[in-house]
Amino acid sequence: MSMNTNIVGFRPPDEKWKKMKAIWDSCNEAGIEPPAEVDRFFNGIPPDGSGVEVEIENTSCCRKYQEEMRSGYEVEIAKLPKDIKIIRFWNSF
Repeated sequence: MSMNTNIVGFRPPDEKWKKMKAIWDSCNEAGIEPPAEVDRFFNGIPPDGSGVEVEIENTSCCRKYQEEMRSGYEVEIAKLPKDIKIIRFWNSF
């Protein structure tokens, strides 16, 4: 079994996020697919209360870290997009 480490950033919910989530929830409740624009806004996954997921892995602010028996990521805080307020790391097996 192998393990993968993942990292993403989040822009916190704003007014647009709240409107898009209301549309997503209404469609979900009605049993229909959300409009393409709403689906794209949430990157095709259900809305996360932390906000809009932003890919930061493999960008100038995030690079892989490897040293002997350790591996992971380094995040250069000063290079993060200014609207990123949360960074989430998780492992999957």
